[in-house]
Amino acid sequence: MLTQETLARFDREIAKYPAEQKQSAVMACLTLAQVEKGWLAKETIAFVADYLDMPAIAAEEVATFYNMYNLKPVGKYKLAVCTCIPCALSGGRDAAAYLADRLGIKLGETTADGRFTLVESECQGACGDAPVALVNNHQMKSFLTPDKLDQLLEELK
Repeated sequence: MLTQETLARFDREIAKYPAEQKQSAVMACLTLAQVEKGWLAKETIAFVADYLDMPAIAAEEVATFYNMYNLKPVGKYKLAVCTCIPCALSGGRDAAAYLADRLGIKLGETTADGRFTLVESECQGACGDAPVALVNNHQMKSFLTPDKLDQLLEELK
């Protein structure tokens, strides 16, 4: 299901914990699986759970709780715009609406070409840089304005 390289990375994460607590690596292993697959199908989540000797439902509870896990296919670039209160007060909802308009999609949708998925996110812990967005869960963009969003979309083409 997953490459030997990914499984070796699992083992490095598992080694960080006592042998009887290897399920503590579930978040790291789910992330690694998602990096390889692009998203987490139920079968992938169950595979991770089995690898960690834990019930599949326990791993699924983790994957469904955190919004960094993709439970359905997403575009090449997932744009997660924070719309919580501090970001909303600083234009987060406007930034999300602007991106939706520019991309021709609604929140939670993917462009027809499969390039962009636009999602609303919970607080990203960067309220002082509001409004903010994450690109593919790894790259934060701050102080979003229409010009900065246009520049971002151009960079990701």
